[in-house]
Amino acid sequence: MATKPRAASGALAKAEAALRAHALAKPQATEHFPWGERAIKVAGKVFLFMYADATKLSLSTKLPASSGVALMLPFARPTGYGLGKAGWVSASFERTDRPPIEMLCSWIDESYQAVAPAKLATAARGGTGQEPAVTPAKRPAAKRPAAKRPATKPARRPAAKRPG
Repeated sequence: MATKPRAASGALAKAEAALRAHALAKPQATEHFPWGERAIKVAGKVFLFMYADATKLSLSTKLPASSGVALMLPFARPTGYGLGKAGWVSASFERTDRPPIEMLCSWIDESYQAVAPAKLATAARGGTGQEPAVTPAKRPAAKRPAAKRPATKPARRPAAKRPG
């Protein structure tokens, strides 16, 4: 029978608690535990996967804007299962590591903004969610050539009157 992994301790436990609290403070964030890993969602969509035990802490976030820079860090790699192709980045830390909490919180922020519905994303940025939506400028309609009109038929001459 498998034993339950021990809870995180020390710097990893502090990091886990801080990151969890930061993520759950987002508007309508909910916590779920599929596959024994913590998943924090908004509107049914995951914006943070996180796992911690006595020896490691790992998390995955969607980073559409900063994934290229994040992947240059020694503790980061593209998330598996094809998610890395969609901008998901995973970070792993061992017991002796000191996770960069502030940076990871900014990753959580970016991930939430990428996944959350527009009104919730605005609320998370400090807006009320009641601001008018910014819509992109409309492109002028493409000019279409005028429809060709059929050539006019020559006028019919009235039929000649027959005497009679």
